[in-house]
Amino acid sequence: MEGGSKGTLKAVALIIGDSNVRGFLHFTQFPNGITHVKGKITGLSPGLHGFHIHALGDTTNGCNSTGPHFNPLKKDHGAPSDGERHAGDLGNIIAGPDGVAEISVKDWQVDMNLARQQGMQVQELDVVSLGFNQPFRSSLVAC
Repeated sequence: MEGGSKGTLKAVALIIGDSNVRGFLHFTQFPNGITHVKGKITGLSPGLHGFHIHALGDTTNGCNSTGPHFNPLKKDHGAPSDGERHAGDLGNIIAGPDGVAEISVKDWQVDMNLARQQGMQVQELDVVSLGFNQPFRSSLVAC
C-alpha cells in the first residue's frame, strides 16, 4: 500500500484463479474516505459473480486459505447498499458473454487505514474472491 497525494492511499491486487481466470484491481482510497476499486477480470463464466475482499492474504492453499470476508467491525453479512454489512461485501460483478468483467466500485466501508491499523499487510487487504453466484451453491473461482 502506498500513499498518494494528500492522504490518498493506493494498492493493487493481481487476480489468479482456476483455469484461465486472470485480472487486476486498483484500490484508491481518497481523503474523504471513499475507496474506488477499478479493474478487469477475464476468463469468467458469463453472468453474476459475488465480489468480496477477504481478511487474510494467505493463498498457500488457493482461495481456501484466504479466510472470511474482511469484517473489522464485526457486522452481519449484507449487500453493498446495507448499512450493516461486512466491509468486504462488495456485491456482484457481471461477466459478459466473452467472460470479461469490468469493475468499478466506489465504497465507503473499504477502509485501507483501518486494515493497516489492524496489522494487515497490503496483500491481505487485496485478496478478492469471485464466488460463482447460484442459489445454494458457491465456489471460489479466483483470488
